[in-house]
Amino acid sequence: MADIFLNISLIIGIAFLVSFLMRILKQPLIIGYIFTGIIAGPYFLNLLEKESTIGVFAKMGVALLLFTVGLHLNPKVIKEIGKSSVILGVGQVIFTSAVGFLIAKALGFSSLTSFYVSIALTFGSTIVVMKLLSDKGEISSVYGKISTGLLIIQDLIAAIILFTISSSSGVDTTASLVFSTIIKGVIILGLLLLVSIFVLPKITKFAAKSQEFLFIFSLTWAFAIASLFQFIDFSLEIGALLAGVALSVSPYSSEISSKLKPLRDFFIIIFFVIVGSQIAISDVGSNIFSIIILSLFVLIVNPLIVMSLVGILGYTKRTGFMVGITVAQISEFSIIIVALGVTVGYLSSEILSIITMVGLITIAGSSYLITYSDKIYPFFSRYLGVFERRNVKNEKKKILDSYDTILFGYNRIGFSILKSFKAVSNRYVVVDYDPEIVSNLKKFRIPVIYGDVYDSELLRELPLRKSKLIVSTIPSVEANLLLIKTVKEINPKAIVIVRAHHIDDAMNLYKEGADYVLTPHFLGGEYVANMIKGFGLSSTNYKGEKEKHIKLLDERKRLGQDGPDVEKN
Repeated sequence: MADIFLNISLIIGIAFLVSFLMRILKQPLIIGYIFTGIIAGPYFLNLLEKESTIGVFAKMGVALLLFTVGLHLNPKVIKEIGKSSVILGVGQVIFTSAVGFLIAKALGFSSLTSFYVSIALTFGSTIVVMKLLSDKGEISSVYGKISTGLLIIQDLIAAIILFTISSSSGVDTTASLVFSTIIKGVIILGLLLLVSIFVLPKITKFAAKSQEFLFIFSLTWAFAIASLFQFIDFSLEIGALLAGVALSVSPYSSEISSKLKPLRDFFIIIFFVIVGSQIAISDVGSNIFSIIILSLFVLIVNPLIVMSLVGILGYTKRTGFMVGITVAQISEFSIIIVALGVTVGYLSSEILSIITMVGLITIAGSSYLITYSDKIYPFFSRYLGVFERRNVKNEKKKILDSYDTILFGYNRIGFSILKSFKAVSNRYVVVDYDPEIVSNLKKFRIPVIYGDVYDSELLRELPLRKSKLIVSTIPSVEANLLLIKTVKEINPKAIVIVRAHHIDDAMNLYKEGADYVLTPHFLGGEYVANMIKGFGLSSTNYKGEKEKHIKLLDERKRLGQDGPDVEKN
């Protein structure tokens, strides 16, 4: 026991040091955990000799991970994520797995192995993508919402695949056994449904009165259902996932998830450490060509598939690009599915080594792609027109002769701004790159142009020379800088109002020529809407307000205040 404790302590210490390096390199910590496993494995320190005991910790980590994933898979969620995400998610899984299967077969893998490999290459990492989008403040942007919906659909499909694998894990595949397995599955799912509807709400309501009691109940429920599924010859992984889904309809699901997160993170470290330790250096060396080809498929081909589907759905090429690079990695689900395939005897450990290495390469690569997507896009934008539907291109060209006022971005703030536009002029137009928003505005007969402020060609096609007031409610500093530069170059007399959430960003926008910067954290959209109504289209009136605002921001900065990271829509 003392040896095991010492080994775990050493493993955690190594994980900390490697994770510290990952933080410096701006990489997800999951990569650090896998590298920790390689260091702690048989090729170096060999700290995992007593793997049976440490392996229990790993199983607990997988169970808790899938349980918390299940907590976010509310059956009602499909209604909320939108038709586009459902079509995109299902289409992406079908096309990626089909192409991945053909590539795996071409690399010489058997049909069963190729199937597992193609599935592993299909799913993006919800944990990695959500963390990176959250860091950028892009979760609520149009592409962020589409990416989130896509990942949710992937998780649902992965759950079905896990259930399928676990239900066929026995050696005996006679018709009677398959039939009995299906019957057991249907019965247990029916019982779970009944319990989640009639029993769990009362228990969780009572348990929620005490935070500690809610925590211990959640653990009990997760491990009990996972153990039950393992007992009836399914996998504990699918049991833990369904235990989470059963609780997902509870009003306390988010609280349960936040309570379990620290415990989950500790045990999941052990899981990925063990996965790393199982990477055979010889397997990597002998399969380096396959690893490179599969990694390039995930990093390049998978995003191209998604970009094509996003374009077909009617979104701009920039939205397609941004969504595409969010799937340029494989997920923890991929590794779990392959590990389960190894456990039930369908795959060799060599395949786990290959997929884990693909995971390391693609997670590392996509992290940089997502983080610096705004800077990368301009280099490729001219070549991405093929991913835009022809009617989208034509829609962007349906531009009238002139407008007095132009609004970029119809969101919550934009709603107030648009009302003020109507008060000062009847010659106004909205520019937005969300097809659903464009469609809704058209229904209400509001003049709207489908386009992206990042599209410099669109900006130059707009009648900016005759416009008097241009407002952007888009919080992207890069987009607003491009807008200010373009407008001031074409029409120096135009009033330009843009949006920022940090004082330094606001001051930078003022320096580049903005006539006013909307800072929702200090002065909201209603304030600017009333200002527009009062000042009208005379540029002189805005100068005094600009000077007052700069003084306010300077004072706030001296007091150490700044705007928060907020949603970008």
